[in-house]
Amino acid sequence: MTANTQSVADAPAAEDLLLREDLGPVARLTLNQPRKINALSEAMLTRLQTELDRLAGEPQVKAVILRGAGKAFCAGHDLREMQAARQSPDGGRACYTALFAQCGRMMTAITRLPQPVIAEVHGVATAAGCQLVATCDMAVAADTTRFGVNGVNIGLFCSTPMVALTRNAPAKHAFEMLTTGEFIDAARAREIGLVNRVVPEGSQSDAALDLARTVAAKLGVAVRIGKEAFYAQAGMSLEAAYAYTGRVMAENMLHRDTAEGVQAFLEKRDPDWKA
Repeated sequence: MTANTQSVADAPAAEDLLLREDLGPVARLTLNQPRKINALSEAMLTRLQTELDRLAGEPQVKAVILRGAGKAFCAGHDLREMQAARQSPDGGRACYTALFAQCGRMMTAITRLPQPVIAEVHGVATAAGCQLVATCDMAVAADTTRFGVNGVNIGLFCSTPMVALTRNAPAKHAFEMLTTGEFIDAARAREIGLVNRVVPEGSQSDAALDLARTVAAKLGVAVRIGKEAFYAQAGMSLEAAYAYTGRVMAENMLHRDTAEGVQAFLEKRDPDWKA
């Protein structure tokens, strides 16, 4: 795709739920259903999964930005869609089970994606929308953004958003958010580790793109190796983590472009990377 292309599939969908722009080595994805606050409906999850699967096979893309159109980032699952499922003979059990499994697969695909994914957040990020922010590898937020896992306020504990949230924020802070349903502001989100950077409202797109371009300027194969190892070692014991990452670094050192990068550093010149 060329720069400023807005598509997800070769043939355009009836409604462009997800827009894509390729800005050099950066792919920017925009959730595009602002009237529903970019809810993670079944259709939206499907479109996201399709594009993530596509990106996984595009090594020329070095970083991905995920953002929302309109006044907010994402309000979580589509509650009207979920309520409609109650009319089925099983009261919605099969639908809900499939929906949360589908959402889990999509969130996992972000973590497994070779490229770093940066959430560009504004307005609100609630419930599964907050989960989406927590799942992304990094996040840049407008200073007016509010975050919440507020399902408990309507009697639905945010159990699946909890998975990502507790992998970002300390346990007591995450538990407070989950059980009170209260929102936190962007400054607090940065304090507890949910976002990396907070910038003035209106400048989040530039800030996210600057961060993405910084990452994209690094050796792509090294970043891909590093992202996979980052998540793999996190669940290991200290000894296992060092053994695993030692093997990973040894393989990284054997890569042609890594050898060139080290030599270029020693010779005080720019590296001639092929990847």
